[in-house]
Amino acid sequence: MPTKSQKLKNFFQRHGGVVRFSAILKAGFHPDSLNALKKKNEVEKIGRGLYRLTDSIPGSHPDFVTASLQAPRGVICLLSALAFHEATSEIPKYVHIAIPVNSHANRIQYPPVRFYRFAPQAWKAGIGAYEIESHKIKVYCLAKTIADCFKFRNKIGADVAREALKIAITEKNVQPKEIMRYAKICRVDNIIKPTLEAML
Repeated sequence: MPTKSQKLKNFFQRHGGVVRFSAILKAGFHPDSLNALKKKNEVEKIGRGLYRLTDSIPGSHPDFVTASLQAPRGVICLLSALAFHEATSEIPKYVHIAIPVNSHANRIQYPPVRFYRFAPQAWKAGIGAYEIESHKIKVYCLAKTIADCFKFRNKIGADVAREALKIAITEKNVQPKEIMRYAKICRVDNIIKPTLEAML
């Protein structure tokens, strides 16, 4: 019969190797079981209230999962969202996360995170929910991400935004009218429109 520590280890494995302390307690495990795994170096703390199996094999987008668990209101945006939708050749150095204006940004030690504050309407628009290793993460849809990239073109690069727009239209079958709908919400429709018209 598996020990309590082994049961907790199995619980970690079912959740992609990364679990919040609150989820461990909610599942009925005692902190002693976690401490036993920590003593054996089978589990390590990677952030505030966040633990992972030391020998876990990372699944798809492990940094997105880890960052999302530490920023519950956060939405994966900009370069990270482009990478998630496979619409850029850039490799993000940070996990880019959008939070509403005036909201608190949690201090995240790992992975490297960059927060962006969005106006309420822009923050709420175009959020998609995805499940990765039993964890739910929020990522903006590609059309919304394109609009955001043009909005923050001075930070991520205008070339990156233009390349993503081209990939979205030619390879990902994103409709120009959908991009323009989000462009209006983000107030960049006058910037995106000429670029779009030149492509079509």
